[in-house]
Amino acid sequence: MNMNKLLLLIFITSISFSCKEAKKSENDMKSTQEVEEDISSTMKSENTNAKIDITPIEHATAVLEWNDVVIYLDPVGGAEAFEGQKQPTLILITDIHGDHLNIETLNELDTSNATFVVPQAVADELPEKFSEQLVIMNNGTSEVVSGITIEAIPMYNLREEALKFHSNGRGNGYVLNIDDQRIYFSGDTEDIPEMRALKNIDKAFICMNLPYTMTEESAAAAVLDFKPKQVYPYHYRGKPDVSDVEKFKNLVNAANQDIEVVQLDWYPNEEY
Repeated sequence: MNMNKLLLLIFITSISFSCKEAKKSENDMKSTQEVEEDISSTMKSENTNAKIDITPIEHATAVLEWNDVVIYLDPVGGAEAFEGQKQPTLILITDIHGDHLNIETLNELDTSNATFVVPQAVADELPEKFSEQLVIMNNGTSEVVSGITIEAIPMYNLREEALKFHSNGRGNGYVLNIDDQRIYFSGDTEDIPEMRALKNIDKAFICMNLPYTMTEESAAAAVLDFKPKQVYPYHYRGKPDVSDVEKFKNLVNAANQDIEVVQLDWYPNEEY
């Protein structure tokens, strides 16, 4: 082989090797880019769910934060109960009883930038100064407030001896549609058909206290019907007894282990 042919062969081999390396490098870059896109997509999904912060205050009272929206649910306990919390932009009230509607607390809080979502019975009890801030909802209706679609769900008693506590149509439970999550707060109710018929609930806050609402067994039976992804026992201090949330958890998970029962501290000043 003469020198010219040898040089030509070396040149062709070099070019071929360089092309293969370039293609390999390009493929590696694509693989890295795809991985980064997968990570970004996962983080986005996790961050979407992480946007909703839920803080128990006491009994039926909670604070939810989503983006710039701060929701006070059934605010009672005076301004001191909300020390360290942001000012409300949305206030949901379920019923007229003192553990849900407390006008003294509302007067103490800075509600100047808040919209109130309430049933008519609560609107009738509120001072005139709040009238321009009210969105009144009846059972079965929905409203979009602060970018959240709110559904008013019935809440009432079924047992004959408890009918005097919560009549059908007076109060509202609520389903909040926030981003891709549906969050249900039962308010004061028993295991009514409207609760059992709920669909696609991600988080369900379920009451259970006698004589006012329902037993652990009734609460568990309803939850097993509508199958939320997570269920949070709340509003479980009764008179005189406190409901057994561990019993509730065992009843739910004995029948359906896919439903996660989450226990938050709803009574920070009590041992239960």
